[in-house]
Amino acid sequence: MHRPEKRWRVGIIGTGKHGSRYARHIVQDIEEAQLIAISRRSEEGPRQAAEWSCRWYAEWRALVADPEVDCVIAALPPALNLQVASACAEAGKPLLLEKPMAVSVAEAVAMHDLFARHKVGLTIGQTLRYNRVIVLLRQQLPAIGRLHGFTANQRLEPAPLDWLDEPSSAGAGVTFHVAVHVFDALQWLTGQAIVRVMARTRCVHSSLLEDHVVALVELENGAIGAVDCAKVGPARCGRFEFAGSEGQLQADQIHHVCESIRGQSRLPLAVGEPVNTIVPLVRDWLAFLSGRRSNPIPGEEGVAAIRVCEACLRSAALGGWVEV
Repeated sequence: MHRPEKRWRVGIIGTGKHGSRYARHIVQDIEEAQLIAISRRSEEGPRQAAEWSCRWYAEWRALVADPEVDCVIAALPPALNLQVASACAEAGKPLLLEKPMAVSVAEAVAMHDLFARHKVGLTIGQTLRYNRVIVLLRQQLPAIGRLHGFTANQRLEPAPLDWLDEPSSAGAGVTFHVAVHVFDALQWLTGQAIVRVMARTRCVHSSLLEDHVVALVELENGAIGAVDCAKVGPARCGRFEFAGSEGQLQADQIHHVCESIRGQSRLPLAVGEPVNTIVPLVRDWLAFLSGRRSNPIPGEEGVAAIRVCEACLRSAALGGWVEV
């Protein structure tokens, strides 16, 4: 779908904590887009619509049907994603879908196939790819030679949202909601698919869905590593370490540091100022819709990350290694 005009008319489904960030950035920072409508069931919806000078719909299907909405952003509990994606694909409206893409591989594949069949663009909001530390790591990885091993973690504060511990809404815990970012980033950074995992999960503060997952991970080139993701403590970190035949890299994407290691010497690498990752993602998405670039994060790459997440949960349930 291509528009010759400068501004794309965007509708956002789900303007809670994360969806409201998209809305504010479109209103304040992204000249290529105009926020036309939002859908939110809570009483905050009309207030937000007034603040952002756009329409409010209590029912998301009405937003998708609005002829003045060119494209849609959805930031919802993932159990709703397949319904929303199906409606957008059938209406011919490109969708930027926040992670996790789906609650299962079957739903993710169905979603991808539906957009492909209707020839409509599906983009997945794996925003960690736009973090400047992650971008720098991707640029620097070839300098450390053949990759042998790695570690990665993302640890956040316990989640305040009740629905994140409800299987009917969230689908799964931190494996799908936090580790999905790390698995996508690892495959994007290395250019290697994750082929096998062995994982363990536990509930620390949650009662139904895991809030801590640790996984051994094997890449297709034979490199092995460990991933540790949690929402159990009052501090944040997002570390990545890579060991290669010619040296090592270590970084923290949350604390915005990166360094190269040779022998016993450490060399800090210039990362630049932090960026809000939503803004460049949305700009790349709009450029894709306008035909000026390829899809920044296509649906099949979202499916690949979901395959790893689901394999981790299978491994945790069955014990031992599981093929992705």
